[in-house]
Amino acid sequence: MLPAVVKLCCGISYPHLRSMTGKQDELINVLFLLLNWLNVAFAEPKQRDMKPSPTKDQLFSSYVQQGQDAMQKALDMLTDLVVALSNGVEICSKVMAGTRKVFRLQVVLDADVDELYDILFVRVEEMHQWNPSIQQVKILQRVGPETIITHEVSAGTAGNLIGQRDFLSVRHSCRQRSCAYLGGAAIQLESLPPQTGFVRAEDGPTCIIIEALDEDSSRSRFTWLLNMDVKGWLPTSLVNQALPRAQLDFTRHLRRRLAAGGTYCSLFPNDVIMSMCVVMSAYQLPLYMC
Repeated sequence: MLPAVVKLCCGISYPHLRSMTGKQDELINVLFLLLNWLNVAFAEPKQRDMKPSPTKDQLFSSYVQQGQDAMQKALDMLTDLVVALSNGVEICSKVMAGTRKVFRLQVVLDADVDELYDILFVRVEEMHQWNPSIQQVKILQRVGPETIITHEVSAGTAGNLIGQRDFLSVRHSCRQRSCAYLGGAAIQLESLPPQTGFVRAEDGPTCIIIEALDEDSSRSRFTWLLNMDVKGWLPTSLVNQALPRAQLDFTRHLRRRLAAGGTYCSLFPNDVIMSMCVVMSAYQLPLYMC
């Protein structure tokens, strides 16, 4: 619109400029330079700023790269952690930038690498069946055999110190002969913005390492790096207590799932379990008991 107005003004002014003496050529040059600049600045902004949309292959390649990067960053975090033992479960912590902590859990489980990989990655959508702290895990997109995009919703239960959260993540896996790596990180999708009623937390970079024991390949060393930004207005001290407790809770349910051999039924409703944890913590009872 603006360039058209300038053109009209130039057309109206041109006869008068011809009757001027002295600097008429200079004024005409200035007007047409202004017109050219306005054409570039206003007439075709979409053509100048428009970027080609990524192809499906480029998008999938980006997801795979994000998953691989998240796994590598998480593996780099697994060094120099402070160790604490709790009933056979090793829990370590490390302070990252600011006051944020990451937590590493390590335990030996009575299952081989293939079984744990199947439960934790291939059949991840069934997690809510044996882990009552999870309301839903849905695979939104499969980016090849080793990378998936998931939406996870935690269960809203009494005694949950952090509260209900949802996560949008890219998950990547890597299999070796006697070991499996599962990595992940938060991702953003225009098709699934933060949902009403949930706080969108961010997971990662995080990873799980499943290694067969040298002396008994039917058992595995399970290492889990938990790196989470729960978002919301929560005291750091509360978050740093709740996250390792959630790791212990997850491990307890996973052990029961393995012992059940395909079926799982919690001995107590999850809200009762979490309430017991709160009471035990208040009385400074051993953490592994809850």
